[in-house]
This record gives sequence, C-alpha cells and structure tokens, in this order.
Amino acid sequence: MMEESMKISKRLGRISEYVPFGSVVADIGSDHALVPIQLVTSGKVNRVIAGEVNDGPFQTAIANVSRMGLQHRVDVRKGDGLEVVKEGEVSVVIIAGMGGGTIVHILAAGRNKLSGVERLILQPQGDADRVRLWLGENGWMIYEEDLLMEDELLYEIIVAEPGVQSLTKEEEEFGPILLRKSHPLLQVKLQQEIEKAERVLRSLERSNGEAAEKKRKELERRKNWLQEVKERVCNRKANY
Repeated sequence: MMEESMKISKRLGRISEYVPFGSVVADIGSDHALVPIQLVTSGKVNRVIAGEVNDGPFQTAIANVSRMGLQHRVDVRKGDGLEVVKEGEVSVVIIAGMGGGTIVHILAAGRNKLSGVERLILQPQGDADRVRLWLGENGWMIYEEDLLMEDELLYEIIVAEPGVQSLTKEEEEFGPILLRKSHPLLQVKLQQEIEKAERVLRSLERSNGEAAEKKRKELERRKNWLQEVKERVCNRKANY
C-alpha cells in the first residue's frame, strides 16, 4: 500500500485510469513521480520511465522511488521531453500538467520517439485545441476524452491512438467525444469561455480606435458562437 504522503490527486488518478494494463509507460514531466509510483504499486504495469527536466523535481522523484523501494521498476531519467526515451521503448506516453503549446512542442520535437507508441494520454492546462489540431495533423485520432473538477479547477484529458481523424472547429476546441457524449462538465467549460469573452469585452468598453473595435467584433462573434454551442450541448443532453 502507498504511504500517506504518496497519495495522488483526483486529476492524476484519473489520468492513471487510462493506462492499459501491462503497458510500458513514459511519464514526461513526471514531477515527483507520483503517477509512475501509483501505476506500479497498483499492479497495473511493471515498468515506468519517469522523465523530468528540472533538477528539484528530478531529485524528489528519485527520493520518492527509493523510499518506496521501486528503483527496479520506476526508472527516473533527467532530460527534456521525449529525449529520455529510446525509439520503440514504450507503448504509452503521458504528458500532463503543461500548457497545450508545450505539449505540442514536446510531441513535435520527439516525433521519432513515438514510433511504436500505442497511446498518448495528454492533460493540457489550456490550449487543448492546439493539441487536438496537432494530433489530427500527425496521424493520431482521439480515442477518449474526459473533464474533471478538482479544487474548483476544470481539467481536460485527451487520450489518442494512431489513426486518421478530421475535426471541425467546434470539435477542436471542445473535443469530439466530449461533445458527442454531452459531458456533464462541458456546459461548465463553455460557460467559463463565455464569461472570459464577456470580461474582455467589458475591459474594452472605454477603448477607442479601429483595433479596439475590431477586437470587440471578434469577441462578440466568439461569444455568440459559444452560446450557440452551449445551447446545442444542452439540447443534446436533454434528448438523451
């Protein structure tokens, strides 16, 4: 059983649920190696590579793995992104807790390391549309998606597998599976985006000039579009 200090958050626990049994996993940006430790102590997998570029978390990860006596099953490696793994070494890659742009950069820079990878489990902190766009353009299709709320923050999880997929603008931003399932938290996400647009519109009320007017029109169009998407999601859910 894991020690009290090694318990993981709801977010990390949900990410772990999408790892298939028996996989060889690389957790990129592993921080303190909590997900790798949870995966091996639960018996779900036998081996995990925990990659971390920053020295502080890297040293903490080593200490945590040592304290749990898992040095032979959790391989903590220091390096940037996918440079910590060899081509064909793992079947699952986790990248969680980073901005969508950073996740795209890691995937693009380490594209050659993805050969043989059967599943990507991604948890972007914003800009999830950039992640979905990259996946669709690079031979990945979205297999599953999830939303969860923890400590009043909304987290998005994207699970992808090799394949071909074309997404609409709406699907890129809000997720084809989240939309299809009318996920209960999708309305919360949409409302947050509507409120964000309204805040920026209020901040532009005293601004003059062509640029400010152009920005106002763009935001009004976005707000109206978001409200239409939210209404469709509500109607779809009501029909189930």
